[in-house]
Amino acid sequence: MPDVEGLGARRAALRMLDAVLRMGWTLEAAGRGASGKLGTADRALALAIAGETVRRIPELDFLIDGATRQRLPEDSKARMVLRLALAQKIALNVPDHALVATALPLVDGGPRRLVHGVLGTLLRGGVSGSAAPPLPDRVERRWRRAWGSDAVEAARRLIVRRPPLDLSFRDQANADGFVRFAGGKQLAPRHVRISSDTAVEALPGFAEGGWWVQDLAASLPARLIPTDAKMVLDACAAPGGKTMQLAAAELQVSSVDSSQARLARLQSNLDRTHLHANLVLADLLEWQPQPFDAILLDAPCSATGTFRRHPEALYRARPSVIAELADNQLRLLHTVRDWLRPNGKLVYSVCSLEPDEGETIIADFLAGNPEFAVDPPRPGELPDFVTPTPEGYVRILPGLLEDKGGLDGFFIARLVRRG
Repeated sequence: MPDVEGLGARRAALRMLDAVLRMGWTLEAAGRGASGKLGTADRALALAIAGETVRRIPELDFLIDGATRQRLPEDSKARMVLRLALAQKIALNVPDHALVATALPLVDGGPRRLVHGVLGTLLRGGVSGSAAPPLPDRVERRWRRAWGSDAVEAARRLIVRRPPLDLSFRDQANADGFVRFAGGKQLAPRHVRISSDTAVEALPGFAEGGWWVQDLAASLPARLIPTDAKMVLDACAAPGGKTMQLAAAELQVSSVDSSQARLARLQSNLDRTHLHANLVLADLLEWQPQPFDAILLDAPCSATGTFRRHPEALYRARPSVIAELADNQLRLLHTVRDWLRPNGKLVYSVCSLEPDEGETIIADFLAGNPEFAVDPPRPGELPDFVTPTPEGYVRILPGLLEDKGGLDGFFIARLVRRG
């Protein structure tokens, strides 16, 4: 018999969920691997279902556990299917009959009666989602200890809200022209924020290359590179937003990445925006360049600060993963320090909300490198909504600009190598 309409998208969503939770994949990678021969609409539906499920797992599990006599195993197919079905009800307003018709075939040969019973019980009782569902328990414990309850509550609200689209511009004139023609809000120089309802390629100015997509928080590190620096290194450069910022400031930029595919993407972005940088395919730990006046190290990290767009980061960032990433971040700092000229500036950043990847890393680095000191942001270098910490760092937490759409979580520190 033919499949129920939409069943293919649900099967793909189930494979995505398994890849994310059991294998530690990103949703993007899981989508590429699981969508197979699905059409464009079904592929988008599958990704939407999987994404909304990951955003609400603790809430979904609370509902499921309240409707079962014995707790289902965490990784059981029955629990996975029920999560998918309930997420569609809460977040996508899928009709009850479609939920049941597409959920039961996913457990053929398994606990079909159990899934049917639990789903029927919950749907008859009325299922609704919270506007601020809980995050994974271990994440909430870490963040509450580090940042307090207000940050956790803000993160709960933000994880189920669609984030806006931030555009970075080559110059202020382009940004002003975009706002006059298409609308949007300017929250910082050379920036415009719009709703995320329109396809990027359809926005005015895309083909002309006047702007690129970049979360406003992600634009802050490059704003701390001195404009009078002659030779600048953008380490771990791809996909290239920071490189394009530096190139637009007419700095001589060398951009390094270890992936040929990512560098090809960066070159494509440079070509579209009519900007230039010297692209280098190299492993930072093995590269031997000439000294630089300034270095931007946007280090590989857990990316927990991007949870609004990438909720799976909260599940991938296990303590062992964070510890391994922190070791690599400190190793990278010790590598690039030797490439900085006396009185040069080193900007370190991570899109992470984990202190072990931010404040702790810089404290450890400074303790072992007395020739370096914190160089706090100066007035006018960053937008007015950014307030440096007493140590001179920049820490972007959930809740900042929440009424305007929020920001990715970030840590940034600028250091100077004293001559």
